[in-house]
Amino acid sequence: MTSTGESDGHRVLDDLAADATHVDVDASLRAAGWAPCGVGDWAWALRAPDGRSVARISPFDPAAPYAAELYRVAASTGQVPVLLGHRALAGGGDVTLMEHLRPVPEAEAAAFHRALASGAPEVATLVGHVRSVHARGAREQPWWGPLDDNPANVMRRDDGRLVLTDPYYADGPRLYRAVVEDPDRVVRAYPPERRRYMTELPLASSAAWDAEEAARMRAGLAAADARLAGSAGH
Repeated sequence: MTSTGESDGHRVLDDLAADATHVDVDASLRAAGWAPCGVGDWAWALRAPDGRSVARISPFDPAAPYAAELYRVAASTGQVPVLLGHRALAGGGDVTLMEHLRPVPEAEAAAFHRALASGAPEVATLVGHVRSVHARGAREQPWWGPLDDNPANVMRRDDGRLVLTDPYYADGPRLYRAVVEDPDRVVRAYPPERRRYMTELPLASSAAWDAEEAARMRAGLAAADARLAGSAGH
């Protein structure tokens, strides 16, 4: 049976305009009664009114589509979250709608990660999918990180099974250092429509940029865009 929160989430995603951003989806879900339930460096989460679904919203996250792809291809294992919806947003944002999950003790999560790292029989099929999607990300994305073995990325679904969440990430420190030191490389890697909001990350676990620093990054990227456009015109 489809829950109220799940159907509301699908309706909100279906009703979004083609140029909807992370701001639009956040406002639409909150208007439908979804409430904040977590925040990280790259994204924040809203929980459905009935508590059964969660929306992960990011202004900019190159790794999020790969996590959604993993949830699709590995669904038959029962060891990834149930994916209820996914959409890339205008300006480089992303929203992923999934089942609500519960945290697990760190020792239990670490044991699950050890099983994944060793390719244990009970997770062998999942490991194959994880590595395949990760390899594609490494081919397609600059500043691609290794597989994330953070214990917080192992959670429990309502039926008691452990699942792997968000195993992929962009190497934020290197990427944002490049924004400052080599913006020309960044603009070549990400066209403007895929990085419009890259200075609006929540950065809940890292030192947040102040307004002046974010403005300097945006100015540097704009100047690099202008140089790229100028070189293309010659």
